[in-house]
Amino acid sequence: MSNRLFQGVVHQMRDTIDRTIGVIDETMSIIACSDLGRIGEACDAVTADSFTVQEPFVNEGYTYKAFGSRPRSEYILFVEGTDDQAMKYASLLAISFSSIKQYYDEKYDRANFIKNVILDNILPGDIYLKARELRFNNDVSRVAFLIRITSRNDISAYDVIQNLFPDKNKDFVININETDIALIKEIRPGIESHDLEKLARSIVDTLSSEFYTQATVGIGTVVDSIKELVRSFKEAQVALEVGKVFDTEKTIVSYDNLGIARLIYQLPTTLCEMFLREVFKVGSIDSLDQETLFTIQRFFENNLNVSETSRKLFVHRNTLVYRLEKIKRLTGLDLREFDDAIIFKVALMVKKYLMANPVKY
Repeated sequence: MSNRLFQGVVHQMRDTIDRTIGVIDETMSIIACSDLGRIGEACDAVTADSFTVQEPFVNEGYTYKAFGSRPRSEYILFVEGTDDQAMKYASLLAISFSSIKQYYDEKYDRANFIKNVILDNILPGDIYLKARELRFNNDVSRVAFLIRITSRNDISAYDVIQNLFPDKNKDFVININETDIALIKEIRPGIESHDLEKLARSIVDTLSSEFYTQATVGIGTVVDSIKELVRSFKEAQVALEVGKVFDTEKTIVSYDNLGIARLIYQLPTTLCEMFLREVFKVGSIDSLDQETLFTIQRFFENNLNVSETSRKLFVHRNTLVYRLEKIKRLTGLDLREFDDAIIFKVALMVKKYLMANPVKY
């Protein structure tokens, strides 16, 4: 927030309110005042706890009133005097300053700028101009997290996440819609993927254990410029959509770890349908019952090892061989052969993808 903006308002009100008025920031310093000599002066009458007090309070001959974001305000205004008139002035000024601050934030604040960047609402050529205007550091690594609330209560997940990442100069928490919250986080260079997943896990666990709110988190790739944030955010969106199809039990899905599922997601639906028609006889893949599909899944999990799979399924080796032969008769694919196994695995994923019909980004 511009100190000059506050000072401009104070200057205009100086003649109307025949008392000393001013504004204090979170460093407990006076940043605007009708008495110009006091600007920059430390104010001992307020403490860090004063910024959480919503009602006006008096101290050392002045009336104070916090204003700004809640639950913790960013500024405190003061009016000379402790009488009823001072109380009224403080309340009215708090409303005025809050409205001015809101207008300023909507037009100029960095979070709104980042929101426009990730939602692709700003021309690429304007991004760096606006970044310079806001003194936004472009030479750092950042990553997009997309937190999707899957079950909620009366607690505001946005407020919880904002309190987890309070540094508004480095981390930006942005409401996308009723269920989605974006976190654009500044990170150290060379951070590992598992560290990002650990951070996402802390968000999910905090929401779940302390506020009984369930969520899933998609993680984009790390980018080194503001212009690329839109890509990282879209990757986080894709991660959630692909995870919803192929990793339904996971609450943390990283774009880097999507593997072949990412490729399938990017294929046109018509191409997927054509692939299934070319690989299988008509209806052959649909003729497989749940027991057979479960057998196939375990066979893949055990790296096409017949003996190990039969042991895990608690069936005789010959029983498993019989089931694999049955699959070969129905589909024409021998899952004991590596190439056929790959085709079948991809085909199952394509079938699952078509049935889910995920949102495309």
